[in-house]
Amino acid sequence: MQKVKDQRSRSSKPTTIHGFAQSGDLIAFQKLLRDNPSLLNDRNPVMAQTPLHVSAGYNNVEIMKFLLDWPGPEKVELEAKNMYGETPLHMAAKSGCNESVKMLLSRGAFVEAKANNGMTPLHLAVWHSLRSEDYSTVKTLLESDADGSAEDNEGMTPLNHLSQGPGSEKLRELLNKHLEEQRKRRAIEACSETKAKMDALENELSNIVGLHSLKLQLRKWAKGMLLDERRRALGLKVGPRRPPHMAFLGNPGTGKTMVARILGKLLHMVGILPTDRVTEVQRTDLVGEFVGHTGPKTRRKIQEGEGGILFVDEAYRLIPMQKADDKDYGLEALEEIMSVMDSGKIVVIFAGYSEPMKRVISSNEGFSRRVTKFFHFDDFSSEDLANILHLKMSKQDESSLLYGFKLHPSCNVDALAEVIERETTEKQRKEMNGGLVDPMLVNAREILDLRLNFDCIDTDDLLTITLEDLEAGLRLLKQ
Repeated sequence: MQKVKDQRSRSSKPTTIHGFAQSGDLIAFQKLLRDNPSLLNDRNPVMAQTPLHVSAGYNNVEIMKFLLDWPGPEKVELEAKNMYGETPLHMAAKSGCNESVKMLLSRGAFVEAKANNGMTPLHLAVWHSLRSEDYSTVKTLLESDADGSAEDNEGMTPLNHLSQGPGSEKLRELLNKHLEEQRKRRAIEACSETKAKMDALENELSNIVGLHSLKLQLRKWAKGMLLDERRRALGLKVGPRRPPHMAFLGNPGTGKTMVARILGKLLHMVGILPTDRVTEVQRTDLVGEFVGHTGPKTRRKIQEGEGGILFVDEAYRLIPMQKADDKDYGLEALEEIMSVMDSGKIVVIFAGYSEPMKRVISSNEGFSRRVTKFFHFDDFSSEDLANILHLKMSKQDESSLLYGFKLHPSCNVDALAEVIERETTEKQRKEMNGGLVDPMLVNAREILDLRLNFDCIDTDDLLTITLEDLEAGLRLLKQ
């Protein structure tokens, strides 16, 4: 009889890596793992748990430390999931193993990891604390800023799992205090982030000359959307904003494309659009030459622009001048675009000359309902063009022909505006607008090169564009 008992005793001793992780037999665990390093992240057959799962759930911190410090090429999987989607931190939390929780968090375990049922380690720690009246794991997780408002798959927060009984009062008080502190901290963080985002927008707007009403509208949108972001950070429930589709009306060179790109950055920055991508298209990108070509061609461009802004330049070209032209497929392309504008997946901006754009507005009865914001881009004055020139010279990148060059002090805004007014016609300024500046600068640099001789040793002279160079550059445009 005694022999049978001894045999049973010997057979009940652990022999596997998971068994040693559970029993806490460090010496046996170390020997087995050194003999067979492939067991480091081995899964047991019952719950698909690794040795780290098991040792964390039994608070065997010496074994955990050995695993976490394993020197071999393969490293322990800190975020490994068992059959229930639970990480080692989940196992430690639901078993009330506070030392295990501390060690895992100190090694970078994700405090907001979610199991298959959506529960975080804090959810499970609260469940354990209700049974044991030991709140240590809850406190440790809260000190690591675990989200007290995290919801599981049933929409339940850790606080929602508390019963109304007297035993849960202390835990309720602990969670409520943490939630309030977390809200205050997030409010401060949100305020700082909001200011940084608004400063980033203002920096982008500083690149826009004129267009004061449009910049005011962008600021209004930005402020409203950023305040909504702050409200949500405080746990307040607010409805989602959906950015409006727009029409940019004005002559070429008035900054329509640049503003669209800034708008893309803004909408992405505040989380309304998943990307800041602006997909620029014209009629040739959308309209096919034969029956059945336009729809697929337009849909490909729409798909390319999803998640961002679809910028339809010279949109009036989609609508034929003569309504009797039944071979024109531009209207089909417009209808394809209209069909996705209510989806919320894309923001569409139609751009073009003010007068021809009236054809687009009247061509589709749903246009005015979907396109609710119209912005007029006025032609640039000579002073505006002078300011644009200064902005361009201050923001040249290394790939630019004008990188490293500077303007002579005599090239102030007033002097430049006077030269532009004198050396260009109103018609020329109206047709080119901001497009006047680049060729003017390129010509000016060529004039500078022609003016200098190889005896020149003053490095300042080699890189300085004068007012006379710019004036001569404008004269070349006339020719």
